[in-house]
Amino acid sequence: MNKVYVIGHKHPDTDSICSAIGYAELLNHAEPGKYVAARCGEINPETGFVLEHFGAEEPYFIESVEPNVSDLPFTYPISARADVPTIEVVAKMDEQGVRNMPIVDDDDRLLGLVSEHGLARAYVTRTKIEQLSIAPIKLETLAKILSAEIVVPGPDLLEGMVYIAIDALHVSLSRLGERDVAIVGDNEPAQLALISAGIAALIIADASPVGDRVIHAAQTGNIAVLSTTLDAFGVGKMINLSLPASMVMATDMPRVGTNDPLEYVKGVVSNSKYRTACVVGADDRLLGMISRNTFVDEINKPVILVDHNEYSQAVDGIEKADVLEILDHHRIGAFSTLKPIRFLNEPVGSTSTIVTRKFIEAGIEPDQRTAGLLLSGILSDTLVLRMSTTTPEDRKAVDYLAAIAGVDPEEYGTEMVQQGIELKDVPLHDLLLRDTKHYNLFDRAVVIAQVIVPSFEYSTERAGEIRGVLEGLRAEAGADIFIALFTNVFENASDLFAAADEVTLAKLGMTGQPMRLENVMSRKKDFLPKFGNMLRGL
Repeated sequence: MNKVYVIGHKHPDTDSICSAIGYAELLNHAEPGKYVAARCGEINPETGFVLEHFGAEEPYFIESVEPNVSDLPFTYPISARADVPTIEVVAKMDEQGVRNMPIVDDDDRLLGLVSEHGLARAYVTRTKIEQLSIAPIKLETLAKILSAEIVVPGPDLLEGMVYIAIDALHVSLSRLGERDVAIVGDNEPAQLALISAGIAALIIADASPVGDRVIHAAQTGNIAVLSTTLDAFGVGKMINLSLPASMVMATDMPRVGTNDPLEYVKGVVSNSKYRTACVVGADDRLLGMISRNTFVDEINKPVILVDHNEYSQAVDGIEKADVLEILDHHRIGAFSTLKPIRFLNEPVGSTSTIVTRKFIEAGIEPDQRTAGLLLSGILSDTLVLRMSTTTPEDRKAVDYLAAIAGVDPEEYGTEMVQQGIELKDVPLHDLLLRDTKHYNLFDRAVVIAQVIVPSFEYSTERAGEIRGVLEGLRAEAGADIFIALFTNVFENASDLFAAADEVTLAKLGMTGQPMRLENVMSRKKDFLPKFGNMLRGL
């Protein structure tokens, strides 16, 4: 089953996190396990308090929704052990219809790659057949590779040089040792002489007869005798292929991880001489193999966006994702899709209000945990129903959810907000990035940050520092205008700081900072419309 990620905006606030968890929970009633609540930013202190209070886990962190290796429906999950004879690896490659075979150790750690490219280099260019060697291999395995009959059993494990007895017999005998193997044809005197040299095994080629004297001599000397229909050249060729995969594998194959973007992996595969990349996980354990055929179909992560509807606020890679649905309560920004989607945007105080209504419409009562989270989302975005954005529907949802969650909304909401406005130990730079929204307004890139404060003492005492940090943040964001609203919940007002070029600040009447904005609590309703009209007039 393809997972669908329900995700809020960057620098997520409590409503963004809680509406994602709540909506995923609702959707999973119909399709259990399909929908995953996600986030693309760090949890702020207020949201952390909410999650801990109701015993909820943080949503799954996603840095980007650009498709990556983990989104591929299939990677070739095949491999061979390092000690397997190469011929068996080749047979497995032919059976699976692949040109490459990853080689792993006993713990499935990737060691190398046997490829058609590598086999060609290893065998086609080899010319000195008499210098064959045989790695540790069981007698039965060698017999299987040579399609040979074991006429006389000998040592169970063979390892040594392999000679084809085509030179004068005394020359071959001078080269052979007790661990070596000789290949001979229909020549009984040569067969007996080679056995008398005390070798490990004798391979008789061309289905040549094996006489009783040869059998008796081999049994006496504990020397294995194999008979095969292959000619001497064929035996040499097959012994080449009896070498363990570890002796012919390459180690320069490309490795990729499950989180690597597909665009990057396509380049890796295309530029590899093997036209393949191996997918590895922790401890270099093999997870699969990717070839050019893997990328036949276009792959996009399916996502549902909550609490935003603008590319500038969305998770990285959103342009390459498959957006299925949007739930939001903000202004409609620039967002286009290739196909029709469900888009629910309503002028209420929070996205959690919209999710709550969907639970009610579906006839499903959220459990205590989910009700508590959705309640928190509403109380956070409406500042405990004090914001000008608060609607009757928000109040109705709060009453419904508070009864299920078993909390007093005023008491709990006040405690929650206090958790979010504890500023003493938070660096100013981090504080100004906790809750930011990015906008494109009349050809200008605008960032508006909002900080909830218990009193205006914070913003007035640190005014100079705020202006300096704000200018640095404007440069970091590449914005034309960076605004910070320090909102006092208890005095129903905000202090405004702005960073922009001097001409723009003068035209906007924002040279004297901070500016006290009475009755400005909501960024989207109390400030943004008026500010947008000011920009329109520049």
